[in-house]
Amino acid sequence: MPKIKANGIMMNYDQQGEGEPLILIPFLAADHACYAFQVAEYAKHFTCVSLDLRGTGETEETDGAYTTEVLADDVAQFMRALGIPKAHVTGLSLGAGVGMWLAAKYPDTVLSLSLHSPWPRTDGLIRAVVEGFQKIAQAFGSVQEMIISSLFPWCFTPELYDARPEYMRTLVDFVRSRPAPSVASFMQQSNAVLAHDAESQLTRIVAPTLITFGRQDMLTSTRFADRLTAGIRDSEVQIFDGCAHASIYEKVEEFNERTLHFLQRCMNRVG
Repeated sequence: MPKIKANGIMMNYDQQGEGEPLILIPFLAADHACYAFQVAEYAKHFTCVSLDLRGTGETEETDGAYTTEVLADDVAQFMRALGIPKAHVTGLSLGAGVGMWLAAKYPDTVLSLSLHSPWPRTDGLIRAVVEGFQKIAQAFGSVQEMIISSLFPWCFTPELYDARPEYMRTLVDFVRSRPAPSVASFMQQSNAVLAHDAESQLTRIVAPTLITFGRQDMLTSTRFADRLTAGIRDSEVQIFDGCAHASIYEKVEEFNERTLHFLQRCMNRVG
């Protein structure tokens, strides 16, 4: 995989397809390959650039605090280093938090913004759950095993576990096949989730924005929809029925079709 130096660190990424650039920002503890099911379709229409955030995949791990704002600075400098002045931006969960900061702080670089399972500011439930993830990762000494045993049940519906056990095993195998972040790096990245607060930045976002939730998501549920749409002026909300936190895996075809429709409506804005 290619690497490039941006914001003082070596960042790893994958690039596929042709067309207007689309930056894909991973979720907590994931690397660029987390969007494999989407890139397979998106790359028919866009140049898809999927990156590893600081401390995950093959991007450098650094000392000091990680915040969603710092991670957004990384993405902005990454785009500059690759010579991408403007791009469509998509992110899930932590990636959505990073995307908010990117679109608010660097509005001229974002053609459209897709926020999947987003939240404007960390609340008590998210804090309790993520602090639990941290304790379990430390107890296991393994971020991958924490993901499988503790994060997955928040990401997927009970129906998916029961109806498609082989698919769930495939997802488990996929997690174990990817580069494992260190527990220390996970603590830094998850602390960025705990500290996330972009609520005051939402009015600075001018890009057309798609906001999606899984109907059965408890972690970043539709309780955040009104606050996000009130702050982001050009935004719309779509709900995926039969999904929890990770619609990208529960309803792959529907997710790709609906999100690609939004992206294609926002094409031809590169200037």
